[in-house]
Amino acid sequence: MKKFSALLTVSAASLALAACGSADDASTEATADTVEMPADAALEDVTEDAVEDADANAVEAGEAAGESETAAAEAAGEAAAEVAAEAAAAAEAADAAGDAAAAAEEMSE
Repeated sequence: MKKFSALLTVSAASLALAACGSADDASTEATADTVEMPADAALEDVTEDAVEDADANAVEAGEAAGESETAAAEAAGEAAAEVAAEAAAAAEAADAAGDAAAAAEEMSE
């Protein structure tokens, strides 16, 4: 019986809170005519046609320099890869030497 009365109390409280709420939709007040101007009104004052820019696709000297920087970066990356490969080979050699020393130590015992 206590569970039923607790459930009834919770139900009544939730219904009371739901009845206090409002169902007004906020998007009804923010329609397109109040938020932004129509596209026709924005373009009314434009009377000139679009003009083609002849220099739009021209390559500047600074862009050519960017290509040499890219080549230098790639060369540096390749050099770093070579150094990493040499370091890995040295690490493998050190591991092999350590294993050989351990094996020799075991045999001498």
